[in-house]
Amino acid sequence: MTDEELKVALVEGINCVGCGVQLQTEHKGELGFTPMSALKKGLETDEVYCQRCFRLRHYNEIQPVSLTDDDFRRLLGQIADTKSLIVYVVDIFDFTGSLIPGLHRFVGDNPVLLVGNKADVMPSSLKRTKLTDWMRQQANINGIRPIDVALVSAAKNHSIDQLLAKIDKYRDGRDVYVVGVTNVGKSTLINAIIKQQTGIQDLITTSRFPGTTLDKIEIPFDDNTSLIDTPGIIHQDQMAHYLGAKELKYVSPQKELKPVVFQLNAEQTLFFGGLARLDFVQGERSPFVAYFENNLMIHRTKLANADNFYEKHAGELLVPPTSDEMTNFPALQRHEFRTKVKSDIVINGLGWVTVPANVTVAGWAPKGVSVLVRAAMI
Repeated sequence: MTDEELKVALVEGINCVGCGVQLQTEHKGELGFTPMSALKKGLETDEVYCQRCFRLRHYNEIQPVSLTDDDFRRLLGQIADTKSLIVYVVDIFDFTGSLIPGLHRFVGDNPVLLVGNKADVMPSSLKRTKLTDWMRQQANINGIRPIDVALVSAAKNHSIDQLLAKIDKYRDGRDVYVVGVTNVGKSTLINAIIKQQTGIQDLITTSRFPGTTLDKIEIPFDDNTSLIDTPGIIHQDQMAHYLGAKELKYVSPQKELKPVVFQLNAEQTLFFGGLARLDFVQGERSPFVAYFENNLMIHRTKLANADNFYEKHAGELLVPPTSDEMTNFPALQRHEFRTKVKSDIVINGLGWVTVPANVTVAGWAPKGVSVLVRAAMI
């Protein structure tokens, strides 16, 4: 293909197979840029990637993007006008942070199949039927009425066959849109489906960084319909947005969670690295169960000394983040709760602590990160 033919093809539209953005060769540093030489080579192998995806896939480097939250919502808003099956992917570990407010506005009257990804990191002692029931209840509370619930591990390729069977059962010859917030594993899941169906591995760009997919990516079925990956809605209240690449390994579990039980008296505090804390303000001595990435260090201290302890040790004993990064790390903000039943105190994108009934606790997280209370998962 000559350079002139390539320019015509670019005008008509060539999309990155990694993130879905339309490619261009003129404006380096802007969305969709790829050198002409890379474009020619990619077209020969049917693997055309933008420079951003290439560097992310090969060097784990992330380049900032100019898309806004409104851009992502506008792209998703087009789904309401289609007749499709919606595969709504959530991260079970970060279920609360995975919820899309007002999902019904994006999907219209289309049926929703709720898929809990990263099931492999949940404690094996947790019965999967109990987990799916809990997910359905939480979805209902948030105004979502899924036609079914599925559990998978996209990274470990677990239960992909069962998910495909459910998709085939419910799609009824329609397109399938895969939706979710950033970092729930949508693209990893679609890669697992593609590999299962075709043998092609890691076609779509994935990473721990939020906002990897930038536009719709369509994978055709045999019946002239498509499986469509959509860009993730960005939740700015998730911990991942305040961390660098090195720190993300402390908030994104890769192995089965090992819950840690603390017998706490009132006026004791737990620090979760230097990222968050939980104060036991008032109540009887009770067990508190922490569910966080296994590498995240948890320290216990007295509530009366907690502020001084954080000021003295943040970035050194309490890591992540490191002392070099603490200057830009937001101050921790306090959120107080009084429980009536056993509950989870959730720090969006970091983990949760199951606390007993009839206690007063305070969760602290960087300003902008949500701290919530919900019915206990386990």
